Amino acid sequence: MNRLPDLEGWAIFAKVAEAGSFARAAEELELSQATVSKAITRLETRIGTTLFHRTSRRMSLTAAGEAALERAARILGEGEAVEAEVADRSAALRGLIRIAAPMSFGVSRLAPLLPEFMQAHADVELDIQLSDEMVDLVAERFDMALRISTLADSSLRARPLCQMRILLVGAPEYFAQHGRPKHPRDLAGHRGFQYSYTRSGNTWRFRHPRHGEFAQTVPRQLQANNAEVFDAALHAGLGLALQPEFLVWEALREGRLETAMDDWQVEPLSLSIVTPPGLHRPARVQALIDYLAQRLQKEPWATTAAAL
Repeated sequence: MNRLPDLEGWAIFAKVAEAGSFARAAEELELSQATVSKAITRLETRIGTTLFHRTSRRMSLTAAGEAALERAARILGEGEAVEAEVADRSAALRGLIRIAAPMSFGVSRLAPLLPEFMQAHADVELDIQLSDEMVDLVAERFDMALRISTLADSSLRARPLCQMRILLVGAPEYFAQHGRPKHPRDLAGHRGFQYSYTRSGNTWRFRHPRHGEFAQTVPRQLQANNAEVFDAALHAGLGLALQPEFLVWEALREGRLETAMDDWQVEPLSLSIVTPPGLHRPARVQALIDYLAQRLQKEPWATTAAAL
């Protein structure tokens, strides 16, 4: 197998030739003189010839060094150029941001926030991918994701924004016809709509400040991997659902839906922004994170701000 070329060695060689001495090259590269000398020695050993004539008083290129200098200088220049370009893109508010978000949240809450950011940063390109499945940010090369869940420990960096209540809701007509459950055991006589990615399936779990925890299996008439599917059936008075507050707060305010069992709580979900591991985020990504955090924490359904 062919070895990779010693690009670092050739770049150091070009800098030594440009600077005219090992000491000045080391100073410009912010390396020790020993490191520079070892790189040249390593390179000469690799190619089997010397690149510099060195005496106590002067240094000059050999014929081999003269022949290699133009291409070595190109290696150094291209390396400096690519680092400068990437650093500039990282610092400037331009370039692509790939974002993953849950489907319902992305359409109803994220999308309305984007125009203001886009108008302020016309050189930033947004690629939004919506799915309720948990995507792999690193493998699928996402810059960030909005997650509504209890985050598992991982190498991902997370910025908690707020907590989101899960409410038991139904239409007023449903409660008028079927009664309003007061205890989780009452749900056995009702029909429920089930979100597919709920870990406990059609067993709904509640906590009461005095009575503790209670789990109840609810007869399931409708199941979907997107909670917005339940809207029409809920408003038609066909059953009950545990819905995140961001999906139903307007319908609750307008009286089109009502809550039940308010003294029994479902464990809330956390809304967080997660990013791949690493200390440095491009400026455009950090700007979008800060913007979304500031806006989302002020939403009417964002009940409990988390410490950031």
